[in-house]
Amino acid sequence: MISRRSLALTLMVAVLSGPAVAASGGKSVLKMLDPDNDGTVDLAEAKKAAAAVFAKLDPDRDGTLDARELRGRLTAKELAAADPDRDGTLTLDEYLAIVEQRFKAADPDNDGTLDAKELRSPAGRALLRLLK
Repeated sequence: MISRRSLALTLMVAVLSGPAVAASGGKSVLKMLDPDNDGTVDLAEAKKAAAAVFAKLDPDRDGTLDARELRGRLTAKELAAADPDRDGTLTLDEYLAIVEQRFKAADPDNDGTLDAKELRSPAGRALLRLLK
């Protein structure tokens, strides 16, 4: 008999399937998003993953991401909305603010965690684009 936790973890791996997961064998992305292995992702875990992604996307180490460095993770409209100082770039704090906004949108039950079902939703997939 499969436990609910095992099923949730299996579903989360399936949700995260894609080029990055296939290349890494699936476990490293899941581990990155769920280091405590509880089968859910909380906001702190999402922000930690986002900060790591931000660092990887910032090869010039100037502390900002422009549209090119974001590599399609945000549309031009989304970038403009997320850029309060209108300088055409996002700082880490601005990037994390978008992550938090998308996390909350993907958490309709407001329990502070995202399970596999919530990550499969359109809002969850929008969040995952920022975490991969």
